[in-house]
Order: sequence, then C-alpha cells, then structure tokens
Amino acid sequence: MERITAKYYVETPFALDKAAAILAGEQSSGTFVAVPGETEELKQRFAARVESITPADVADVPAMPGATAKQGGYQRAHIEVSWSVENFGYNLPVLVSTLQGNLYELSQFTGLKLMDITLPASYQEHFKGTQFGIAGTRKSCGVVGRPLIGTIIKPSIGMTPEDTAALVKTLAEAGIDFVKDDELQSAAANSSFEHRVDTIMDVINRHADKTGKKVMYAFNLSDEIDSMLRRYEYILKAGGTCAMISVNSVGLSGVKKVCDQGQLVIHGHRNGWGMLNRHPLLGIEFPAYQKIWRLAGVDQLHVNGIQNKFWESDDSVVRSIEACLTPLFSWPDLLPVVSSGQWGGQAFETWRRTQTTDLLYMAGGGIMAHPSGPAGGVTALHQAWEGAVNGLSLEEAEATYKEFGQSVKKFGGK
Repeated sequence: MERITAKYYVETPFALDKAAAILAGEQSSGTFVAVPGETEELKQRFAARVESITPADVADVPAMPGATAKQGGYQRAHIEVSWSVENFGYNLPVLVSTLQGNLYELSQFTGLKLMDITLPASYQEHFKGTQFGIAGTRKSCGVVGRPLIGTIIKPSIGMTPEDTAALVKTLAEAGIDFVKDDELQSAAANSSFEHRVDTIMDVINRHADKTGKKVMYAFNLSDEIDSMLRRYEYILKAGGTCAMISVNSVGLSGVKKVCDQGQLVIHGHRNGWGMLNRHPLLGIEFPAYQKIWRLAGVDQLHVNGIQNKFWESDDSVVRSIEACLTPLFSWPDLLPVVSSGQWGGQAFETWRRTQTTDLLYMAGGGIMAHPSGPAGGVTALHQAWEGAVNGLSLEEAEATYKEFGQSVKKFGGK
C-alpha cells in the first residue's frame, strides 16, 4: 500500500525515539494510553511509522513553552514519519489533519515544523491539480522569454469600479501583463463585484480587440462556496481569464471546488502566511505548503520577494521559488508570484539568485508611485528585467534606461 511521508523539524526535551513514537501514535491509531481495540493487526495496517531520526543541535532554552519534562536540554532533530494512504484516501482535509493536526499540541515538543511531504503516484490520478500554471498563464497573456509584469490595485480598497477601470486602461496601454484586486477588496460598499467585473472587462476586452493583447485580471472572488461559483461564472461570461482566492481564508475544500471548474487561471494569495511560518520552530515550510495547494489546483502562488518589506529572508524566498519550479507529477509547474515592496531594483538580485524568468513579478507602489506615473512604472520594470538578464548591473541599467533611472532615484533608498 502506498504511503505518504512527512518531514518535520522538531525540538523536544524527551528522548528523540520516544517523542517521535508519540507523534506517530497521536496522528494515527494511538492515544495517551493503550486501548483494547488497538490490536497488532490494526497497528500494522494503520499506525504511522517513524522512518528516520537525524539529530541536530541542542538548545538550552525551549523555543516555545509547554513541555512536561526536561532531560538535559532541548534536542532538535529532523524526523520522517509515514502513513498508509488507506488512513485518509484522497481526502485533502483529513490528509492535512493528519500531517498538521494535534501534533502541534503535544506537550512532548517545544518546537515542531512540517518541512516537506512526499506524495504517492496515485495522487496524480485522483486530483486534477494545477491545470494552467506557468505555461497556461504565459499562453493566456501572450508573454514568452521574460517575467510577467503585474501590479495590484492601489489604494487597496475605496476606489469605485469606474476609477479602477480607468487605472486598468492606463496600465494596459503601458504594457502591463497582469493586474489583481487587493486581498482586502472583493465586494465593498462602493464597488460591487459584478459592477467591477463589468467595467474592468470592458476596458480589457476593448484593449484586446485593438492590440491583440489581453491583460489578465485576477478578480478576488473569495467568499462562501456558492457565491464563489456564481462569481466564477460571472467572470467567465464577461471574458475574464483569472480569479484570485485568499487560500488560507477560504480553505482547502473551497479552493479545490473553484479550481476544479478548470476554466480560469487561479491566482493563490497566501495572506496569513506569517501566522503559519514566521516562527522557526512552528508551522509549515513553503515546500510542503505549496504541494498542498497544488493538489487543490492553484496555478499561481505568492512567494514574497527579494529584499521585501516583510520579515522573510531572501534565502527563504529563493527556496520558495525553487519549490514552485520543481515538477510535481506531470502537472504544469506552479507560477511563483514575487511581490511585497518590489520595484525594478530587486530584479538584479532576483535574477542572480534564481536564474529564471518564470515569475509573475508584482509591484504595487513600485508602479503606482513612479515619478512618471503608472505607465512609467510598468516601463521601468520591463527595463530592469531586460537589463538584469542581459548582464547589466543596477548602476549600468540606471544610466541606460530613463524610466528605470527615475525608479532608482525614487525607490533606491527604500
């Protein structure tokens, strides 16, 4: 029988083999005490199995409170645990409950983080998974050989549909590839979802008729499931190509239901990520996280950005980009969405560290606040990536390109 393996980074004051066995028991057939029904036959078939334990360093103080005993320091280690697919089948919520459930509550651990998961081949047959990804997004936007350049509507909330459509018109004429709603905007008092779709798609469709290029706009349809499906159909009928979902807020079942419709590219926004990842010994790492959402079917997923405005390190961002570009089954690769305080200046380090243009490179203020307006901001981003890929330094690109040079003067100290 196929098995799923999870890799954890843990900290415990207990003996590692004992702590790992408790984790495996709690997340499968066991509990805090032996019970009559847990026969050897049952355990052989359904119990989780500790596959490996690799000790790391020892800490003098716990990463988090809660351990009930202390035996000479807090041992950190990498452990691998596996489960038979029979335990949860192809049920995503139960799979995640198994991988990330009560184990975080166990008093035997003062730190625990899910680092990665290995999925069996049968999962490709039972899940549609990512259906568009990088290739489908590029085809829809008509972009090859460079990153897709995108932006976020700012101010995040408060603009009328007419104001938003006017801004989209400016951006489209400047050569933008992708625009999205902010995660705070779905249907506000002065911007109903349907009215916003109508006005924006009128601009996008007219621009496409005139130029042959159709800007991808990610409308935030995050809501209850029935509402999201209605909104999905509304976007389709208006000629839209993309929908955005706040994946952590909507949840696995809701996201999968929308993705399974299979007609719109799904932009996965991970707002709330810091709650899941910021502590070094609690939560989930991106390599595991992105596999779960690829199973659900998202095509694009945020990865933060180099030299970002948040807490995440550049090393973490690079690992996240690499995870998205690592094949999962035969599904299209996930498109990494680079964002968070980005402007053209970070393109050079992003290219140096990743050597890929398979990115959706998003700048909000970096476009909207450009000295020459949004049109200058879009042009500056194109110039920055052209310069980076062609081997120019930031200083050389500043001297070469007018709009990018203006960006450096505006944003260079930020």
